[in-house]
Amino acid sequence: MTHEEEIELGKELAQYATDPWRFVMDMFPWDSHPELIGAAPEKWQREVLEAVRDGLPEEKIRIACASGHGVGKTALTSWIILWALATCRDTRGVLTASNEAQLYTKNRAELTKWHRLFRGKEFLNLTATALIRNDPGHEFTWRLDLLPWNPYKAEAFAGLHNAGRRILVIFDEASAIDPIIFETVEPAASDINTQVIWCCFGNPLHNTGPFRECFGKFAHRWKRFHVDSRDVGISDKEQIARWAADYSEDGYFFCTRVRGLFPAAGSAQFIPVDLVEAAMTREPEALPNDALVLGVDVARFGEDSSVLYPRRGLDARSLKPIELHGLDTVRVEEVILNFCLQHQVDVIFVDDAGAGGAVVDHLMRHNLPVEGVAFGGKSVGDISHVKYANKRAEMWGTLRDKLPYLALPDSADLRDQLIGPEFKFNLKGEIQLEKKEDMRKRGLASPDIADALALTFARPVFPRQFESRGNGANNVVSDYSPIEEFEREMSGQPRTPPRYYAPGYPRLRSEFE
Repeated sequence: MTHEEEIELGKELAQYATDPWRFVMDMFPWDSHPELIGAAPEKWQREVLEAVRDGLPEEKIRIACASGHGVGKTALTSWIILWALATCRDTRGVLTASNEAQLYTKNRAELTKWHRLFRGKEFLNLTATALIRNDPGHEFTWRLDLLPWNPYKAEAFAGLHNAGRRILVIFDEASAIDPIIFETVEPAASDINTQVIWCCFGNPLHNTGPFRECFGKFAHRWKRFHVDSRDVGISDKEQIARWAADYSEDGYFFCTRVRGLFPAAGSAQFIPVDLVEAAMTREPEALPNDALVLGVDVARFGEDSSVLYPRRGLDARSLKPIELHGLDTVRVEEVILNFCLQHQVDVIFVDDAGAGGAVVDHLMRHNLPVEGVAFGGKSVGDISHVKYANKRAEMWGTLRDKLPYLALPDSADLRDQLIGPEFKFNLKGEIQLEKKEDMRKRGLASPDIADALALTFARPVFPRQFESRGNGANNVVSDYSPIEEFEREMSGQPRTPPRYYAPGYPRLRSEFE
């Protein structure tokens, strides 16, 4: 290519700075090269490129595409990369994938093909680990790196800032990329006065995690696409027909590998998303004599929260769960007693492991209907012919069985916690629920709210047959006001020993006396 031809091609490329679709159609020899004759971009590929084009005036573009196999997503990522680097000065970017083998044997191989066919290939130098602008002095400011991710070295993605220019981030097979990588890239995606293009592609293999939330909790931030392999011209229709014969169309494999849809539940997910979302839209139906059950999950300190979850019959929405963070067991007990001042609670189930044991003992001193529940204790036996490894798994199993009838609050935190835990079968064939520690390793929050709700199903609680304890509206009578006590404490005055007693029982001295 002569110097004059380079100048003319550079001017042509500048015209495509805001139109990746025109770039793809004009910068590759679709009608003349043997590899491309008879081929053309698929309809969904054009729609994604146009979505990038239409989003450029706002500068922040997020594309999420969940697809089946063989739809051409790796080719599309190559086009976007070549367009981004060839049409904007000092563009910086990163491409990562599910694993190192995918990144170098598939993504780089496809990028090599399209770089070779690109009319402006002399402008860009493709190395083993990067695509770099072939311009002295811009080797470190005008490039895209092929970067394997590592959850223990997430900081490698933290320096992706390029004020006033363009940033390109592409995640391929995004379902398998660790949540910490998404979290690390997020700040770069909010740089002011910077054109940020973030694209996530992949099979929708998991029903939890950040890729799933691109279509769920954070759907308002992403332009979303679902691509069915059956609707794409280049897909292997014979293989799809074999899969259709072997698997149910609504089953996990066909949904994720062909239809490009997230499954109702992951392969090891204990509670399906559709059950939870239906419960969050269902109108609560509580009968006058339904028992009011309170589940209490106690956490002393740290990241976890103590949670009080009240449930009246099948209504787990009208009375909101109470989250307490950083409070000791004495303060948690006071909140429980204050709740009983306002409501007549039929039974209180408390996780009595660790700090929860002290709460159980203290509530018993007030003659409250409290029962300690050991998460690691034995299950009562077969429930619906299902065997559970311990009491926690059994309670979650009962909760799952009740979800088609429950009414839950529309809470993103509760939703994530209910669908988060996975399960497995132990050597005895019993269902073992995933531990909180293992959930944290997968980047998920501790299911404190969900555990408190599950505690309300520790055992069957029958409807009230009559108003007990002197027809009172609550369990506890007290002259103690938490609000007044807080104001006294803030003003430096000594605490007032609270006095509680259950109606119908002798008054009890407070443990503060």
